[in-house]
Amino acid sequence: MFGQAAGGFGLGLLAFLVGTAGIAAALRTRRRRAANATTYGASGGIAYTVVQVGCSGVLLLGGIGLMTLAIIFRR
Repeated sequence: MFGQAAGGFGLGLLAFLVGTAGIAAALRTRRRRAANATTYGASGGIAYTVVQVGCSGVLLLGGIGLMTLAIIFRR
């Protein structure tokens, strides 16, 4: 993979990794805060986790899309 295709693939890979890390962080935070019900409720509860996983999921899918486009349109 050469030139601009490599840059697009690298950017997609970075987005994929950041999205994966965001999902892992959201789940880890939920587990930690769920141990203390008052802290969990005060910090937004399940809504916080859903929003964070949703945003990270969009980033993850965008990264997969960028990597796919870089592979398809390489020249």
